[in-house]
Amino acid sequence: MSLGTYFDGAKGQGVLATADGSGRVDAAVFARPHFMDDNTALFIMAERLTHENLNSNPWAAYIFIEAGEGWTGKRLYLRKIKEEQNEPLIGEICRRCDYSRYDVKNRYVVYFKVEKVLPLIGGE
Repeated sequence: MSLGTYFDGAKGQGVLATADGSGRVDAAVFARPHFMDDNTALFIMAERLTHENLNSNPWAAYIFIEAGEGWTGKRLYLRKIKEEQNEPLIGEICRRCDYSRYDVKNRYVVYFKVEKVLPLIGGE
């Protein structure tokens, strides 16, 4: 099953972890990623700490825990490859997003190369 198909159907919670250029770690709750193909994931992100960290360190990890009983899900190891400010694309991708309750000045579409995929528990 492709990653896009998996995440289109999966319900659950996700956390994106980043670190700045000095190695100080941040973790933030994020919605499921969107996929251009199985090797390219994208996230919509506001101009906050996660986005700032990616400007000095392109590596990130996304942990997704499926809803329900047990410990199933995925771990994605990612490397930022580009970003853009593209409100029409953000609107198309994020039809249900409501940013009105947040003080968000700038939003970005951030593209990642998927370096490795592991199950939530176990694997390499």
